[in-house]
Amino acid sequence: MCYHSPVMVTKKQKESIIKKHQAHEGDTGSPEVQVALLTKRINELSGHLKKHKKDTHSRRGLLQMVADRRTHLRYLKKKNSERYTKLASALGIK
Repeated sequence: MCYHSPVMVTKKQKESIIKKHQAHEGDTGSPEVQVALLTKRINELSGHLKKHKKDTHSRRGLLQMVADRRTHLRYLKKKNSERYTKLASALGIK
């Protein structure tokens, strides 16, 4: 039986991502921060799924995260395309 730990972003990683992408001090909910955190989780979960190909529950979670990130990106592109292009180039998406 294979027991593996869930793929998670550590508290320190999360804090550094928030500091890098926040619009102002104390900002944790802006689209940039949310997309950056989702991207980190998506990348880690993708690595997990390469090793554990039959983990369908995690695959479903990955698809939900990708859809959520796409929604945030679409919102940001509609509201402020300059911030969108800056974030997309910083994260290496699209």
